[in-house]
Amino acid sequence: MMNDPIADMLARLSNAAAVKHPQVAMPASKMRVAVARILKDEGYLDKLEVSKDRPQPTLRVWLRYDERKRPILTGVRRISKPGRRVYAQRVDIPWVRYGLGVSIVSTTRGVMTGARAKRMGLGGEVLCYVW
Repeated sequence: MMNDPIADMLARLSNAAAVKHPQVAMPASKMRVAVARILKDEGYLDKLEVSKDRPQPTLRVWLRYDERKRPILTGVRRISKPGRRVYAQRVDIPWVRYGLGVSIVSTTRGVMTGARAKRMGLGGEVLCYVW
């Protein structure tokens, strides 16, 4: 039984990037799809698709690599965990790697990057950092 689906997703992405796999498949959920869309918009993923399988849909993502076949996604860190939830107010949302990375925040208006949450004046649960 899996207790933390976001940590599982991040581990799958990190492991696939480390061994240069072109794509990763995992069980889909609304939260995983939202995080994957953010990673795609920020340039870490090439594309994603969600299958309509029953009883559990599948999320398939394609990783991006540079011209020298190095992964764009070099690191991930899960911040808020089931055993210890981490929340941040608008002014406390952290920068990741001096602005070179992305923090992903779950707000009352959905899952978004930390920079977008700051612009909208929202705080929320800090899910993870990606760089």
